[in-house]
Amino acid sequence: MATSLRHATAVVAVGLCCTAPLDAQLASPRSVPATYAITNARLVPVSSPVIEKGTIVVRDGLIVAIGATVVVPGDARVIDGTGLTVYPGLIDAYGSLGVPNAPAAGGGGGGRGGGGGGAAAIASGGAAANSNYPAGLQPEVSVTTLLKSDDEAFSGPTSAGITTALTGTGSGIFQGQSAVINLAGADVNAMVVKAAVSQNIGFSPLRGGYPSSLMGVFAALRQQLLDAQHYRDVKVAYDKNPRGMQRPEFDPSLEALQPVLARTQPVILYASTQREIERALDLAKEFTLRPIIAGGGEAHLMAARLKAENVPVLLTLNFPRRTAAPSADADPDPIRVLKERVDAPKNAGRLAQAGVKFAFQSGGLSSWADFTANVQRAVDNGLSADAAVKALTLQSAEILGVSDRLGSLETGKIANLTITRGDLLDRGRVTQLFIDGKPVAVRTPAAGAGGGAATATGAWTVTVTLDGVDLATTMSLRQEGTRLLGSMQGSLGIAELQNGTIGTDGELRFTVTVTLKEGTEEATFIGTLDGNAVHGRMAIVGHSPGSFSGTRPQRAGGPPSGGAPRTPPGAR
Repeated sequence: MATSLRHATAVVAVGLCCTAPLDAQLASPRSVPATYAITNARLVPVSSPVIEKGTIVVRDGLIVAIGATVVVPGDARVIDGTGLTVYPGLIDAYGSLGVPNAPAAGGGGGGRGGGGGGAAAIASGGAAANSNYPAGLQPEVSVTTLLKSDDEAFSGPTSAGITTALTGTGSGIFQGQSAVINLAGADVNAMVVKAAVSQNIGFSPLRGGYPSSLMGVFAALRQQLLDAQHYRDVKVAYDKNPRGMQRPEFDPSLEALQPVLARTQPVILYASTQREIERALDLAKEFTLRPIIAGGGEAHLMAARLKAENVPVLLTLNFPRRTAAPSADADPDPIRVLKERVDAPKNAGRLAQAGVKFAFQSGGLSSWADFTANVQRAVDNGLSADAAVKALTLQSAEILGVSDRLGSLETGKIANLTITRGDLLDRGRVTQLFIDGKPVAVRTPAAGAGGGAATATGAWTVTVTLDGVDLATTMSLRQEGTRLLGSMQGSLGIAELQNGTIGTDGELRFTVTVTLKEGTEEATFIGTLDGNAVHGRMAIVGHSPGSFSGTRPQRAGGPPSGGAPRTPPGAR
């Protein structure tokens, strides 16, 4: 009798568990099963038609069954998915998630939030101690030596439904070997899905050393690739007939470039403007590389060439926007800046129409709530919803070379699931994730994606003092990680910033063509960002050293205009 009573009590307990809300069903850490069955859910496999009401079964980290008539295994923990939609886990296709203190995605960097130690981490950690090249030009560096499992840092991207990311070191010109990681795991070994996915290249000059200009960057890139070709040819000759031939010295940097030259490893080139994309494609063509463009702010202007050369794009979701109202006496934003804001949400649709393969990457967003919100903006501006979901999942996995294990709901693939209440791209709410077949609770991060840190993004009113004369100008700036973009207009003319960079310490540098009485000159600005103020020095050849200072309006009742906005989930 006692045995029967205990059995009845156990049955009731199981029944209560299985009818509780999803969050409650997965809250208890006491006994985590290896098998789950989500029933009565809308399933979006991506690789096949939507199943309006079906079951997906997860066992030992893998998807073992999916369909409308799947039989639930007897050992499965059953989750009632009524009202829920299950997608493949979303992928952030470019960044530095998992690398402590890394800069955000940009010319020198990757993603935020527990993402990126950059060149400083590489140098101090001795990850390339035997290199013949300086930090920033060391393709042998592997991001796996810098990774850290950090649930707190991953709370931002997981709140947006992201389960997986391509992560790199986030700094330098030759930025080393990237890896595809899952955003959960007891340790780094459990996080890494695939190592040495790509060689990443940035075009931002190195701070405090050679190369310090864009021309120098391309000279260094070409020379190192030429050296790698020569190194390859000498090794081939030696291996064929070593007798009587001096043994070539091992060079880890040039050795690391051999898969790139052999086209067995793609190279990701961060390029945003049309000119940068042209230069990146020209470099890849010269050395017969397998290029992937990251950033791609003006990729739609290069769509015909990208399609013809079969080059995919990792498209930034960090759309330019005004972050604060300009001061009353500030000049209007330049037409180019206004056009950039209008064009950014149309970029994906234009690439899709041209047949260019692309995926989405966060690109230094100040708030993770903008990740899917900006995908929705792309849908509102011409991209189909199906294409948008595919770009977040299967298409991303295909570009990164992991579609055999990620990107769709198929039997045998890793059980990375993004579960929403409502449609993902129509203000749906991410309620739960599964990563490697284990439930991961979704929680809103304490701050925005950037952790609340101020950035240079915004409209600035600036006074430049040159040859004893004060010259008024305005600057519209946009920060993408360590990369600084934007324009200037006013007493010094109208021009676009070039070679702009900004460090984690707030030190910024850029060049710009200014108009003086003597004609046009190239001016170099070096300064420091301090909240909503900026100041520094300016130099023009043939003139006495100048200075500049400026301010950025602060939004009433809100954080500094460059800080992480408190955007409500799903806001557009």
